[in-house]
Amino acid sequence: ASSFARMFIQVCLYFYCKCLWRCLKFVVRKLTGRCELQRICYNTKPGAARTMKIEASLKGSKSKRLQTSVSVHPDAIEKTIDDIMELKRINPDINPQLGVSLQACLLQIVGYRNLIAEVEKLRREPYDSENLQHEEMLLKLWKCLKPNSPLKARISKQWCEIGFQGDDPKTDFRGMGLLGLYNLVYFAEWDTEIAQQVLSDSLQPKYSQFSKAEWEKKKFDKAIGYSFAIVGINITDLAYNLLVSGALKTHFYNVAPEAPTLTHFQQTFCYLMHEFHKFWIEEDPLDIMEFNRVREKFHKRILKQLQNPDMALCPHFAASESLINM
Repeated sequence: ASSFARMFIQVCLYFYCKCLWRCLKFVVRKLTGRCELQRICYNTKPGAARTMKIEASLKGSKSKRLQTSVSVHPDAIEKTIDDIMELKRINPDINPQLGVSLQACLLQIVGYRNLIAEVEKLRREPYDSENLQHEEMLLKLWKCLKPNSPLKARISKQWCEIGFQGDDPKTDFRGMGLLGLYNLVYFAEWDTEIAQQVLSDSLQPKYSQFSKAEWEKKKFDKAIGYSFAIVGINITDLAYNLLVSGALKTHFYNVAPEAPTLTHFQQTFCYLMHEFHKFWIEEDPLDIMEFNRVREKFHKRILKQLQNPDMALCPHFAASESLINM
């Protein structure tokens, strides 16, 4: 009986989705004189809420042309908007704002897909010590983080001072490829003060921006350091998974007025690094063996924040302020 009931419910849901929902949309259009795309654009404020509704509407359309509009080349977006207006029988002269709104949404949707491809390409590209550009980026990372401590040799135990596991960092980039290095260099170069402070704290938590008395008062005295570079690669993995899963759409659609770019992704990484560092101190783990537990708890907190369609992970550094305020 229970199996029959579940099957009946599934059939009803299928019937609703395929028939009743389309009938309801048809009735609403007749009553309002507007199609679903028009209603979304006119009734929803710009940002993630609008773009995600437009994306769902296009993907759920019975028209193949509308379904594929979310994956066109950026150069074809204007032509795609014209096709949508024609297919929906919308006069662009009477509805000029609709075309503008749809274009902004499609730029974000298509841009997000392209960003995933760009990030994936970097993730799959291994670090090559024979590649001069790769080597220059690695040395830049050292110079930004340790400007007053010259690197004595390319292969050196000094790399452990910034949180690599051995005397040659190239082996630590295997999991995230060049993406891990790109993110670490961006953090160290564009948010240098914070990056250097996080590095200092990760090495000697008790002697960070807090005095010894403050650490003891805040009960941070048991806080333990972590490997800065290794954690940076790990947080890169976290940011990558948030991106690929679509969780970062909320943030990017709210902060990027058009197509989100690699810079937006790297700024998000910087934010996550800084927030994870604060979270690590708050959690006060007994030892480094608790890293996975703390990371998973932090991941869940970020996911919960991103469920809010109005959410924008507001980076703490000046590089993102102009984007957030647009």
